[in-house]
Amino acid sequence: MPYFKRKKIGKFWSIPRKGTAYLATPSHNKTNSIPLVVIMREILGLVKNKKELKKSLNEKQIKINGKEIKETNYPVSLFDIITIIPMKKNYRAVLSENKKMIFDEVSDAEAKTKVFKVLDKKLLPGKKIQLNLMHGRNIIYDKKIAIGSSVIFDFVDNKIVEIIPLEKGKEVFVIEGKHSGIKGKIENIMERGNKKLAKISAKGDKINVWVKNIIAVK
Repeated sequence: MPYFKRKKIGKFWSIPRKGTAYLATPSHNKTNSIPLVVIMREILGLVKNKKELKKSLNEKQIKINGKEIKETNYPVSLFDIITIIPMKKNYRAVLSENKKMIFDEVSDAEAKTKVFKVLDKKLLPGKKIQLNLMHGRNIIYDKKIAIGSSVIFDFVDNKIVEIIPLEKGKEVFVIEGKHSGIKGKIENIMERGNKKLAKISAKGDKINVWVKNIIAVK
């Protein structure tokens, strides 16, 4: 099983820099995720070791995005929901302003959904549309939606319950680049060659962020 050296892990891993020399890698999506075992042991402090986590998984005590999982190294990405059934607690992965992945406790109602950005779409036979979302999820959808918009997906009902267009006035979260972790509201979207730049107001300041680095959340 591959491992990361602790001193060379991604900067967004919110773990102590001192500790065991090696840490497990996610089973896939190694660039933008943290393995569940590291989160449960080093960040949330809910298990002491991998064996304890494995026991919880075998007893179906932990879900990610409403799904039972078996892998201790399952990758947890931005906005994913970890549900700890015996504790009746849910945690959503978000970015802090210092660009670290942290975990906010959320209600059961909030834990039913996750926001995804629409990265691309494809027309399928029968005039159906496949939305290609962040984190590798694909969804068949039958309504008009623009690339760059966000969707709120309900894991319980397995459907899109809301569309959030990427436009002026929408609240956004910066997920890449030097401003990652900042929340704000779009004031304007401008063309810069073949790219788009958003002017965002955040905590009394105004920043310019490439549209590809933001996701609409409200």
